[in-house]
Amino acid sequence: MANVVVTGAQWGDEGKGKIVDWLSARADVVVRFQGGHNAGHTLVVGNQTYKLSLLPSGIVRGTLSMIGNGVVLDPWHFRSEVEKLTSQGVTITPDNLHIAETCPLILPFHRDLDGLREDASAFKIGTTRRGIGPAYEDKVGRRAIRVCDLAHLDSLAPQIDRLCAHHDAIRAGFGEAPIDRARLMADLTEIAPTILPFAKPVWHELAAVRRQGRRILFEGAQGMLLDVDHGTYPFVTSSNTVSGTAASGSGLGPGAIDFVLGIVKAYTTRVGAGPFPTELDDAIGQRLGERGHEFGTVTGRKRRCGWFDAVLVRQSAAVGGITGIALTKLDVLDGFDTLRICTGYRLGERTLDYLPAHPAEQAAVTPIYEEFDGWSDSTAGARSWAQLPAQAIKYIRRIEELIDCPVALVSTSPERDDTILVRDPFRD
Repeated sequence: MANVVVTGAQWGDEGKGKIVDWLSARADVVVRFQGGHNAGHTLVVGNQTYKLSLLPSGIVRGTLSMIGNGVVLDPWHFRSEVEKLTSQGVTITPDNLHIAETCPLILPFHRDLDGLREDASAFKIGTTRRGIGPAYEDKVGRRAIRVCDLAHLDSLAPQIDRLCAHHDAIRAGFGEAPIDRARLMADLTEIAPTILPFAKPVWHELAAVRRQGRRILFEGAQGMLLDVDHGTYPFVTSSNTVSGTAASGSGLGPGAIDFVLGIVKAYTTRVGAGPFPTELDDAIGQRLGERGHEFGTVTGRKRRCGWFDAVLVRQSAAVGGITGIALTKLDVLDGFDTLRICTGYRLGERTLDYLPAHPAEQAAVTPIYEEFDGWSDSTAGARSWAQLPAQAIKYIRRIEELIDCPVALVSTSPERDDTILVRDPFRD
């Protein structure tokens, strides 16, 4: 059986939740492999809407779900999210949800530092202030407290010494008091019984699942253009969001990945600061935002909107090894007289077919557009090519040509079944 990685191919918010939900009904295991609770998925199942920011989307369908070692875990947010979903009728137990025992924890002082840095800087990155970046810093600095440490709190003092030696100096620079060690230990002691029943050697479990030939769905957060190495640095997240991280962030080797599905909106959006070559700060951009209900699932922040940027998606497809894309929110473009697709950039006298690396050049590029006639008929709810206007099909085919990657799925509404299947990602 094929194993599938699902990741965003733009700046996140591409509609991954619906696609992962659609696929998770056919998967045996869903694994979240990077990020924290700074990115959200909205799932619409019948009349019920679920908003997830940390838990794998498969949990809503009752599919065995795992949080991989590449995720940084806020244990208090985890408890809150579990309680909220449980109140909506979702069953969440250690039988259907496992957390890698090597996950680093997001602690209260991580959230503090995230906010202090952003407030003190004139150069705003647009962090969600949830402590994601500082938690990853401690992981790389070998200071992190991990899930497995919650079972050994009596021997945690040396690790806390190491944490405090680092963070207290930084806090002093911001005029903040040192970390309250007693409070930290009390907090960890209080939350440990909530987390430990879910703690498992996820890598070991996944190896067994793979030997059994069962279908694994790897679920990413954010989008490839927010990757800390390949995104619009420094306006990026703190983890690698590209599909290759599914291997390192779960404990399975790269040979376990059979299909990479990149989620792509039929236009482009971005939350927060950073370059956005096709941004529309006009009535058209406003119309896209209103029709697409473009507000962040986690932050509630209004998303910036613009035309489809084939340059960026082609770059994501190359870097992420995308096998096929799932094109979402096609229905938002219904009724536009004219549509545009960015096919390249101008930077001074140069013409580029990729986004340059330096932030100043990223901000300076101007898009080269190709214009298309729009369509007046509705695409909302279409479940076959025959139900799409001819001009909408032409638009999709042109996108395929420009990004050098085929369309595997087309999503025409938030409803799970309003999907046109072109190629089954789980096909052997």
